[in-house]
Amino acid sequence: MLRIGQQFKGEVKDLASDGRGVVTHPSGRTFFVPGVWQGESGEFCITGLKGRIGFAALTTLNEGGRSAQRVPPSCQHQGVTQKDCGGCPWQFMAYDAQLAAKQARVIQAMLRLGCDKTVQPIVPSEKQLGYRNRAQLKSNGQVVGYMAANSNNIVAIEGCPVLSDTNQQTLADLRRVLPNTKWSPSRHHKWVTLDIDETVTAASVSVNARLPFQQANSAQNLQIRRWLKAGLSGLVEGKTVLELFCGSGNLTEVIVESQAACVIAVEAVPAALVQLRARAWPMVETVVCDLFSEEHAEKLRPLAKRAEVLVLDPPRDGVKITAPLLGKKSSIKTIFYISCDLATFSRDLAVFMAHGFKVCEVQPLDMFPHTPHIEIMACLTRK
Repeated sequence: MLRIGQQFKGEVKDLASDGRGVVTHPSGRTFFVPGVWQGESGEFCITGLKGRIGFAALTTLNEGGRSAQRVPPSCQHQGVTQKDCGGCPWQFMAYDAQLAAKQARVIQAMLRLGCDKTVQPIVPSEKQLGYRNRAQLKSNGQVVGYMAANSNNIVAIEGCPVLSDTNQQTLADLRRVLPNTKWSPSRHHKWVTLDIDETVTAASVSVNARLPFQQANSAQNLQIRRWLKAGLSGLVEGKTVLELFCGSGNLTEVIVESQAACVIAVEAVPAALVQLRARAWPMVETVVCDLFSEEHAEKLRPLAKRAEVLVLDPPRDGVKITAPLLGKKSSIKTIFYISCDLATFSRDLAVFMAHGFKVCEVQPLDMFPHTPHIEIMACLTRK
């Protein structure tokens, strides 16, 4: 019988979506192990059991079982224990290896849909460090930091090399005002959240309130905008474009510049639309709509009848309600889909394909170096 604390030998057969290694126990049970890479082999210690799966920690790597692409982490807080920050779990691997692993995951997912030949080479991040223009920190009033992986433990951090210079300074300033009773959590919570971006200082940090959404890697956001601009070029001039999850207008601006006659911008957060309206684009109509509500999403049905092009950039949940977009009276012929979650992206592509859309291009992009996160963009068309 398997027990916590038992040792076993094995090889890392694959990488899970959260970045952990997948190792098969001699008994046949699958174990998830942080801090290892595909192809590595060694000895592991069981740390948890749950149903048909288990969790383990690396004890030792075999001689010759270590990946040649392992590198020293750039951050003193990187690691896999409850005392280590869980924010950059792949920092122990060379960047080329990270990109190859992400590319392989996208190809594997698209292979199941029969459109793997449309996958383009992943767009690497211009910066692997100093790229984050925003972050969410945690504090209990005594320390400021991030969470350890798969835990509720705050890891106090002295510095974070993936933060931009501005945010690094804000982090240092936040540390200087510790301890801080204003950041003491309520009785039923272990921490408060401190949201920062390059517009705030330690004095104006957002406590327990998310800042308006923006892509966390500015250079990669420009790559998304360029990709969309190229796709829209010569396609939308004089036409109506329906944009879902428009936020405050990051991609709306690209659509406007592509000479669309009308842009119907749909968003659930009224404050974001206030910012968008302030830009005073005369061809932009704004619609407040909860796109995860069956009742509210019915608003999309007449809008889909007016538009020939759909642009969408949803959160991780993807597009849960598609019927109003794909009904018989829908005029949508082209879709540009930007996604931050490969699983829901694959699910939604399958739905679009079932309604007659063909995948023309899938473009992976590395938004968050040193993490398993993948940004994916796709263009689909139907006659």
